[in-house]
Amino acid sequence: MKILVPVKRVIDYNVKPRVKADGTGVDLSNVKMSMNPFDEIAVEEAIRLKEAGKAEEIVAISVGPAKAQETLRTALAMGADRAILVESDAEVEPLAVAKILKGIVAEENPGLVILGKQAIDDDSNQTGQMLAALLGRPQGTFASKVEIDGDAVSVTREVDGGLETVKLTLPAIVTTDLRLNEPRYASLPNIMKAKKKPLDTKGPADYGVDIAPRLKTLKVAEPAVRQAGIKVPDVDTLVNKLKDMGIAN
Repeated sequence: MKILVPVKRVIDYNVKPRVKADGTGVDLSNVKMSMNPFDEIAVEEAIRLKEAGKAEEIVAISVGPAKAQETLRTALAMGADRAILVESDAEVEPLAVAKILKGIVAEENPGLVILGKQAIDDDSNQTGQMLAALLGRPQGTFASKVEIDGDAVSVTREVDGGLETVKLTLPAIVTTDLRLNEPRYASLPNIMKAKKKPLDTKGPADYGVDIAPRLKTLKVAEPAVRQAGIKVPDVDTLVNKLKDMGIAN
């Protein structure tokens, strides 16, 4: 079985984003970029499935600028076999990404597409669901456990009431949650080997996809600054403060 793993290049999760002075978006200049954390989990899960003998090949995919090659090389260093970059300097919305992935799925014919449930830059949480709808394939979202058994995959997913397990007939789409696994670090030898692994570059036009935006960002603003707290000398003062605020009786 072949597994496709879409990955996205985003601002590193340790970096605090800065809003542009004109409020048109987030400032990406001189900012550390890395693989979306949820996608890292997807890559790790695909590797584990391959190590368990459930898959033969892992193909990493990214839609983004030329610098997204770095993100794909990270996936290759972790254990993916080859990569495809669909290069676009313009921002590509989830629906267009899903349409591009649909075209790649038609070419590659994977048994499983596993991707992060959302990207930490836009938090859309849409691409996996849209891809499943476009392909007409079953989907298991917010996966905290994935088990392949023959021509089916069981996905334990996190819901408001706890955990729910669904059984999907392959081929299927799975999106990963944080508790699915802990991604491995790429070793130096694997980083060197990744440089020699195949990485194909294509464009949205190769899949007949129009990436013209359908949404318009009106304004981006930072959250309101939180007021600083105060220190109190003892419990009695704390209780009196809480009474003044109407929190304690």
